[in-house]
Amino acid sequence: MFLVEALRADPPLLIGTAALLGLVVGSFLNVVSLRLPRMMQADWEREARLVLQAAGTDPQPEPARPSLWSPPSCCPSCGARIRPWHNIPVLGWLWLRGRCADCGAAISMQYPLVELAAGLLSAACAWRLGWGPQLAAGLVLSWALLALAVIDLREQLLPDDITQPLLWIGLLLSCFGVFVKPVASIAGAAVGYLSLWSVYHLYRLLTGKEGMGYGDFKLLGALGAWFGVAALPMIILLSSLVGSMVGIGLILLRGRDRNLPISFGPYLAGAGWLTLMWGEALRRLALP
Repeated sequence: MFLVEALRADPPLLIGTAALLGLVVGSFLNVVSLRLPRMMQADWEREARLVLQAAGTDPQPEPARPSLWSPPSCCPSCGARIRPWHNIPVLGWLWLRGRCADCGAAISMQYPLVELAAGLLSAACAWRLGWGPQLAAGLVLSWALLALAVIDLREQLLPDDITQPLLWIGLLLSCFGVFVKPVASIAGAAVGYLSLWSVYHLYRLLTGKEGMGYGDFKLLGALGAWFGVAALPMIILLSSLVGSMVGIGLILLRGRDRNLPISFGPYLAGAGWLTLMWGEALRRLALP
């Protein structure tokens, strides 16, 4: 009880605590971003084996399914177990100088960057939202959006295991008026999903190609559930503008093939987080 009162009364303490919590959660988000796609792949392969078995074909033996909790973290190069003190967010990577303690193989910069990003996003939420239910919800949303952005950049995939809970959490929060009222939340979820769904099918009808994945529909629907239908034009505008600028930059500066797909999820996630922080101000600026 004393800690709660101290956090409520002392904004710098709240911001610092949120930053430390974000660093710890960021370490877990690295695990999620790396293992969740592997878990999904294992599930797809298991379903394929069941089809082969039903057809009378003897498939390969089913390997052990990975999870978020096992096997323990280890070096991908030599398989050595990661010691607990090497898992300290950001500091562990700096202590090891970005190298495995056993084999000296390079450790990806993703680990400290995601941990640092989670810490900074959490601190920003505490600074902007202050103590209350909006902060708790904002932290959950920030961490989920960060995980989705990292996974989409790596795998071009937005897992249902994250987008669908976000949708339901947004709808439930609206029942208590945390960000928007229920009618705005329900309309936002429906319009958010159907808007990109319509664009997807129209683009496929005109070009014969798929312009985006279903995960993008679900993520925009989830953001609509959190912030209401009125926030959707700004989210779409921000994400499309930044995504177009990055895509054009990659084509012009790095010679990227314009036919190669570009992950849209990170831009949706970024626009959603900006809406969390400065939604009303951005709406007035972008859509006067």
